[in-house]
Amino acid sequence: MQGIRGLAWLLAMQSLGELLSRGLALPFPGPVIGMLLLLLALQLPMVREPVAACASFLLSHLSLLFVPVGVGVMTHLDLLGQYGVRMLAVVVLSTWIGLAATALVLKYFNKVPDA
Repeated sequence: MQGIRGLAWLLAMQSLGELLSRGLALPFPGPVIGMLLLLLALQLPMVREPVAACASFLLSHLSLLFVPVGVGVMTHLDLLGQYGVRMLAVVVLSTWIGLAATALVLKYFNKVPDA
């Protein structure tokens, strides 16, 4: 029952984020706003405990979420053969760029003295 309540909280926060994003014409996607709302809501035990139960369940079955991706790759093997090297290059390059940006931001914030 706790897990279902947690899932309801997750869906409610995402829906509220979508409503705010579309209703106020914000430049952020609804799920991002929903995550920020969830972050604030997790301060309350009545939200934190059910969401923790739902998260534990989802994490224990995380491998099942990769099945649709695997099926999608198998159905488009011809595209993978045609663009596979380019896709691999893009994934590797974007990963390195993300790592470098994270390292530079961390280096910058470690230099800034505490206020």
